[in-house]
Amino acid sequence: MCIGLVAFRFDSQEFVMTTPADDRPILLVAPIAIGDLGKMVAGPHFRVERLWDHPDRAAFVAEHGARVTALLTVGEHGLDTAFLEQLPNLKLIACFAVGYDGVPVEWCRAHGVAVSHSPAVNADDVADQAVAMAISAWRGVVDGDRMIREGRWTPTDRGGFRRTLGGKTVGIVGLGHIGVAIAKRMEAFRTKIAWWGPNPKPDTAWPRVETLIDLATQSDLLFVAVRAGPHNRGLVDKAVIEAVGPQGLICNVSRGPVIDQPALIAALKSRALAYAALDVFDPEPTSAETWRDVPGTVLTPHTAGGTDASVPAMIAATTENLRRFAAGEPLASPIPELGGDA
Repeated sequence: MCIGLVAFRFDSQEFVMTTPADDRPILLVAPIAIGDLGKMVAGPHFRVERLWDHPDRAAFVAEHGARVTALLTVGEHGLDTAFLEQLPNLKLIACFAVGYDGVPVEWCRAHGVAVSHSPAVNADDVADQAVAMAISAWRGVVDGDRMIREGRWTPTDRGGFRRTLGGKTVGIVGLGHIGVAIAKRMEAFRTKIAWWGPNPKPDTAWPRVETLIDLATQSDLLFVAVRAGPHNRGLVDKAVIEAVGPQGLICNVSRGPVIDQPALIAALKSRALAYAALDVFDPEPTSAETWRDVPGTVLTPHTAGGTDASVPAMIAATTENLRRFAAGEPLASPIPELGGDA
């Protein structure tokens, strides 16, 4: 074990005491600041280093990169392969959340780096917020709140009639854990459910539409809950947006880049689309100026998946994956591309 020396003076005499240096492998937290999460999940197995604590990051990586065996990240924030290649003993990228679209999976496969995540733990919470946002937009809840606060409610003007949900068609893009949870909730509002995704699911209770554009054409409300990744960038494009139509709504709780955001904004401004309920944006954080004059929107700052129930569950899942990695055991929840469940 490495020994460090600490010198101090007492009664005019100098004493030297030895303290053990921390030679555990490093769990590197990167690329963004996520508080003390590293210490919460590392257990006794790792020394935790947060990349943003080191102003000269290049010098830190040059000196300590070889000791980094695991990297902790949120999942959606891009990891540059040039940076990862400076960590020659990296063997695990632990994604705290469900998504891992910022991880270069093929690079990891080629370099023998495992990837873990926290699947399914926040699906109900994300679905709750998706439905709440969509209904708030559809029924004009936020508009009504503003009307009262701005003093525009008069004896002769309540802001017009609101629209019912009964009998409307809800389309869901991506019938994973979140998509299923949305479908179950929206059934309670007397809506018809349909979905589209790249893979048929014969055991599901709801019909799969052949193409995304067909689903958009049929849908009054279109929920985007597909798993994100480079293959899905711009999936909901101008044609899909306009197919939902001037009376329709799009709700996105997937990732911002899944939707062509400039096309969405243009459609809202021209009233080719009536409403958008968005928890994710491209880029993040999005600017106030981007949305200042965009009508028909309900916006939240990527908060759907972070609740007092889901965050502890993600901490527990990440802690267990790191424990297993340190012990040489199979990961509890590797990503599907590297051996986990979809």
